[in-house]
Amino acid sequence: MSVQGHESAYCNPRADDAEKYTEVEVGFPSEKEPLIVPWAEDKARLTETVYGYVPVSVVTNVIAKHGGIVRGQLPNGVPYLSALDDFLVDTPDQK
Repeated sequence: MSVQGHESAYCNPRADDAEKYTEVEVGFPSEKEPLIVPWAEDKARLTETVYGYVPVSVVTNVIAKHGGIVRGQLPNGVPYLSALDDFLVDTPDQK
């Protein structure tokens, strides 16, 4: 998904390089994400639309839910949660 914060985006504040965004624009997720559906501009085409003024807390939860960020940048105020390629979880079968 794309996460944007700038003067032309649906974000708050609506400015370039703001010190901290509280709401950001999300666009074109690769699959339906229930956490952001309420902000969808076109609810009939959830992977082909933008989501305006999504609270940073919601975006952070989506990123965490999907295991972190693989690559890219985020607007100021959105925590960068890196994906861990080598993160292993012990399961009962591995012991």
